[in-house]
Amino acid sequence: MLTIVLTACGGSSQAATTDTQAAENSAPAVAEEQKETAEAAEQTEAQTEEAQETKQEEAAQETAAEPASEASAAAHSDVLVAYFSATGTTKGVAERIASVTGGDLYEILAAQPYTEADLNYNDNSSRSTSEQNDKSVRPEIGSDDISLEGYTTIYLGFPIWWGEEPRILDTFVEKYNFDGITVIPFCTSGSSGIGRSGSNMEELAGSGTWLQGERFSGGVSEEELKSWIEGLQ
Repeated sequence: MLTIVLTACGGSSQAATTDTQAAENSAPAVAEEQKETAEAAEQTEAQTEEAQETKQEEAAQETAAEPASEASAAAHSDVLVAYFSATGTTKGVAERIASVTGGDLYEILAAQPYTEADLNYNDNSSRSTSEQNDKSVRPEIGSDDISLEGYTTIYLGFPIWWGEEPRILDTFVEKYNFDGITVIPFCTSGSSGIGRSGSNMEELAGSGTWLQGERFSGGVSEEELKSWIEGLQ
């Protein structure tokens, strides 16, 4: 009986040892398998995220490309409101005309800005007086050049100086070709009319279809400008 008991105990010990060894041997394999599964999952997730990012980038590029062309087309109206404004009065009227027409704005800036002393019409030696007394003077334009391609109508604004357009407007109209464009002069003043300004510039330009100009006060409303514009058509 002792032999049988010892034999049984020995068998149990061997079996337990075998099971323990099997468990120990299988543990690394299970851990390795779990590690590989986790790595595969991480790789799949990374690939999925990368694919999504790529699609998003491609979609963003397509979206950016399409609206850009549409925006550039929409940004260029066929109406241009070009103006020179020494004190801001003509600028205000030009902005209202652009609002009514949906036109683009272009400011004709003097390369040498006019000072208050330059605009003193009581001073016979002031810059503006000297320029207006000499029809050959052509003040330099300081603003960037503008392409007139695509424009069919140009509203051309300026203040009245000594009964005529400032000489910098002569610089402007001689610089550009107005073929195929209808030019509509407008001016601002306290009381003086537009006089021969329109016909002066038409002669100097030598191109374009020029309509009769109009004089406005600085406080003209959009409703009044709209009525005038509709009357031109």
